[in-house]
Amino acid sequence: MPQIAIIGGTGIYNPDTFELIKEVFPDTPYGKPSDKILIGKIAGVEVAFLHRHGTTVPHPPSSVPYRANMWALKELGCKYVISACAVGSLQEEFAPGDLVIADQFIDFTKKREYTYFDDRIVHISIPDPFCNYLNGVFADCAKEMGLPYHLGGRYMCIEGPRFSTRAESSMYRNFADIIGMTVVPECQLARELGMCYCSLATVTDYDVWKDEPVDIDMVIKTMSKCLNNVLNLLERGLPRIKADGCTECIEAAKGCGAI
Repeated sequence: MPQIAIIGGTGIYNPDTFELIKEVFPDTPYGKPSDKILIGKIAGVEVAFLHRHGTTVPHPPSSVPYRANMWALKELGCKYVISACAVGSLQEEFAPGDLVIADQFIDFTKKREYTYFDDRIVHISIPDPFCNYLNGVFADCAKEMGLPYHLGGRYMCIEGPRFSTRAESSMYRNFADIIGMTVVPECQLARELGMCYCSLATVTDYDVWKDEPVDIDMVIKTMSKCLNNVLNLLERGLPRIKADGCTECIEAAKGCGAI
């Protein structure tokens, strides 16, 4: 029963460092998850890995089965969820290649399934949506590795799949540090389930508020250069995560009647 889940893209799944044990593709009350869940070990630690956007059936950000994904990971016994993702920067000091360990998000999505509570009224308390314990573990590792990183960052989540207009990007700069398309509703669904959630976001570009427009080739190129940093960070950090390392996230879910 893996206690740690990793959600990411194809590059984050490295067969050279991932010791595959088995694959599962469970049914949930919300349908199938994005892809088969790979259960194996990284640095001797058992984890469940899920391709967020799928490998056989592509799921753009707006149609990722977020509720099925998080439910399936919870049913497997996962307590901790680590999201590896690419983001654009909205601030000069958050440079391409930097790691951002987000601590806040602003939701600018429009049409997603945001909650498990369609049949009763539950008001989730989520002033600090990301897990302070996990954030601290990976910040310590990033510091030891000499990586350029930011502990704390405001993540603006947009619907996608298109990138921002110049006007939108200029507006977002007033409120956030980085911009992406996937942390919502993953993060709040994790809180509803009493799971700890951490976002390890790699800055790939300056969005479109600077002179150079962003495109997918730019994102892929920068992410590829930084991939080994993320993989090494996971290998270093995963063994440090303790089974009882955090109680805040599950207590927050209990406090509002979610679990």
